[in-house]
Amino acid sequence: MTPTGILAGLFLVLALYCGIDPWKQSAISGFPDFKSYKVEMPPWSLIPKEKDEENLLQRSEIKFLNQIQGPESMAFDPLGRGPYTGVADGRVLFYDGQKWTDFAYTSSNRSEICNPQPSPLSYLKNEHICGRPLGLRFDKKTGDLYIADAYFGLMKVGPEGGLATLLANEAEGIPLGFTNDLDIDDEGNIYFTDSSTTYQRRNFMQLVFSGENSGRVLKYSPATKETTVLVRNLQFPNGVSLSKDGSFFVFCEGSIGRLRKYWLKGEKAGTSEVLAIVPGFPDNVRTNEEGNFWVAVHCRRSFYAHINSQYPKLRTFLLKLPIPAKIHFLLQIGGWPHGLVVKYSPEGKLLQILEDSQGKVVKAISEVEEKDGKLWMGSVLMPFVMVYNLA
Repeated sequence: MTPTGILAGLFLVLALYCGIDPWKQSAISGFPDFKSYKVEMPPWSLIPKEKDEENLLQRSEIKFLNQIQGPESMAFDPLGRGPYTGVADGRVLFYDGQKWTDFAYTSSNRSEICNPQPSPLSYLKNEHICGRPLGLRFDKKTGDLYIADAYFGLMKVGPEGGLATLLANEAEGIPLGFTNDLDIDDEGNIYFTDSSTTYQRRNFMQLVFSGENSGRVLKYSPATKETTVLVRNLQFPNGVSLSKDGSFFVFCEGSIGRLRKYWLKGEKAGTSEVLAIVPGFPDNVRTNEEGNFWVAVHCRRSFYAHINSQYPKLRTFLLKLPIPAKIHFLLQIGGWPHGLVVKYSPEGKLLQILEDSQGKVVKAISEVEEKDGKLWMGSVLMPFVMVYNLA
């Protein structure tokens, strides 16, 4: 047999294997309805290439190592106390300056399945039972804490803490599948994201691999108790943050890697536009006192991920190979975890990049909150908080 014939035979066997996945060892073997979608990425040439050559985030301080698991969001109450953070076992914790204490829960189930585990990912199989608080925001007027729980929906707990109450778990008759982040305007309206109605948070890797577009940005009105969809057909919408003057909010498009602006006031009210292209996979976004936006970026996008985003059939073929999901995930992010934060002006100008390109200290970032000259960084994947001094 000729070399060409041998290669053709091997390719045929490989294609047959991927078609039937006999040993169920692929990254999508447990998802019979999995489908890959094209991600409408900007051209590779337009993705920002600016870098922090000094890797300044390596100077960050690791705090509370192994005291907390998967602290996604960093919030401070109206009195400046905190931080408060939601962790992998379903609790919202409060740091009183000396120790962490329980503040709130999103699930009434606090059985042994919600007990401490060795890593944030260890909780995934029971998150839908124990709850998974992600985005946190305080109402500065009332002191109430609003919580985006990935499974239960939009929730609220009073200044005294305790079991959170449900505000919304569906919109237009479609259940919230992956409630992710939120912000509150001066009138008490809440703007929040539902990252997917197809994949829950415990299947976030498959959501990343798929690129499906069932994500939504929504508004909850406390006056009418109604939830309306503002933007639909989004590919992994994530963080959301109001501008300093309240005329618009920005939200992150995780799969595409963009920051979008949604106008609330003025002639453009009710419309959205691209504010900036982000150099990686954005998570949460937060507004600082100057009105600029800090975007937490899990990692830079690899060229492999960029090419894969354009060819869904190729992506599906690769995902059917007997390669673990974690390996595919590492290929998406360039081979190793590494975090960066990017600051943008309200006009979308890139103002600053801070990163740890080697992942020596900061391996992943879910949110960055600026307070008193410091950046408090949480990570849904890490058992600690990172603090960077801007001075």
